[in-house]
Formats: sequence, structure tokens, C-alpha cells
Amino acid sequence: MSNEVKKYLLHIYEAIEFIESETKEIKNFGDYQKSRLLKPAIERKLEIIGEATNKATKLINALPITSKEKIISMRNYLIHAYDSIDDFLVYEIIKTHLPLLKTEVQKLLED
Repeated sequence: MSNEVKKYLLHIYEAIEFIESETKEIKNFGDYQKSRLLKPAIERKLEIIGEATNKATKLINALPITSKEKIISMRNYLIHAYDSIDDFLVYEIIKTHLPLLKTEVQKLLED
């Protein structure tokens, strides 16, 4: 794996680490929705995850990341539909999808 792909994977991993760190005190959707500063920061990190996934996929088309197309689509949604972002969708991604992505990226970085 090239250093450039590893760089993008590291960006994904670091963004996930940030999200995990900043949301560890968030107990439910209501807490997330109330956080005016946290939501845009999380959305930005998800944009980075999507962009880095897109760039890494262009270098390695068969990059073994589950739902990479959905990750890239989420990036596009956050950027282009910024005025209609579904907070619950973002919250669900944080709680249910990021742990798997973190595991996959960590494994790729270790190989």
C-alpha cells in the first residue's frame, strides 16, 4: 500500500478518533441535537472521512472498506445539502457505523 493511501487512511482514523472523543459524553440523540458547537465539528469530520475515502478509493479501487460508496455519498450530502442535514442520520452514523469503519481502517494501517 502506498504512503499516499496510508495518509488518507490515517486522516479517516484520526477523524473517527476525534468524533469518538467528543461524543463520549453524548448519551442520546437529544444530547447530540442540543450541541450547537459539536454538530458542525462532527459534520466536518464526516466530510473529511468521505473525502479521504474517495481519494483512497481512486488509488485502490478494491479498497476493503465496507460501504465506501455510502461514505462518499454522505460526504457529498453534507457538503451539498448542508441546509437539510438530518441530525438523526448523522447521530446514527456515529453510533452504529463508525466503529466498523474504525476497525477496518485500523486493520489496513497495521498491514
